[in-house]
Amino acid sequence: AVSTVPVAKPAPVPQAADAAALASRIAPLSAQAAKGKNAFDTAYSATADQVRGAQGAAVLDESWVAANLSLSVLDSKRMDSVSALAGLDMLYTERLKAIAEGTAAGGTEQIAAARDVALGVVDGQNDRLDALKAMLAKP
Repeated sequence: AVSTVPVAKPAPVPQAADAAALASRIAPLSAQAAKGKNAFDTAYSATADQVRGAQGAAVLDESWVAANLSLSVLDSKRMDSVSALAGLDMLYTERLKAIAEGTAAGGTEQIAAARDVALGVVDGQNDRLDALKAMLAKP
């Protein structure tokens, strides 16, 4: 027999505690994105100088190889930013699911704001990397 008794949904977490818990999950991801931004920005100018020095160099020329290695290192400096963005995407999805299930209310605006900052960082890094890569001869 199928029960017709409705299943009670768990009550949402109290809003103040929920907001604090959400903030404690957003903050480290925002800090991680900032860490990736700083690491990338610190390494950028030396890499840009090296790439500019290799402009016009033939593929596999020593300066071309060195510039490409430097670009790889620069690309690795953005991993914290990319990882933080992925974490914020996951957190946003989890939050939407919790809202749909009735176990949480609100909070998506805070996640979206932190995600927008991280996305801006990653997009800026992508644009700067692409511009440097475009300066070098293609194999």
